[in-house]
Amino acid sequence: MHNLIELKIWHKAMEVATQVYRLTTDFPKEEKYGLTSQIRRSAVSIPSNIAEGAGRNSNKEFVHFLGISNGSSYELQTQLLLCKNLNLVDSQIDLLLDQIDQIQKMNYSLQLKLSQD
Repeated sequence: MHNLIELKIWHKAMEVATQVYRLTTDFPKEEKYGLTSQIRRSAVSIPSNIAEGAGRNSNKEFVHFLGISNGSSYELQTQLLLCKNLNLVDSQIDLLLDQIDQIQKMNYSLQLKLSQD
């Protein structure tokens, strides 16, 4: 098991999920059960799967959940780019997209490290 609180990737993923919730608060009401809900689920899935993997008994299991988390980060990235195309967000979205890119890189590096141990 890994100490979740010491994982920088988990903290960064929590920040992104928090920002996503704040961002989607102002989305149109007709998107409440559509895009807003899907974006929020993707965002929450990233730190949640990191946490689940960290709590598992082996590095192999942790890597598996990091893979799921990484998939969710790409899903979130795609959804936010769609929001940008639909003009639902302003230019500040680029900062959030950069953070997601950083998480993806951290995730890949952590998977490599854990696979070598």
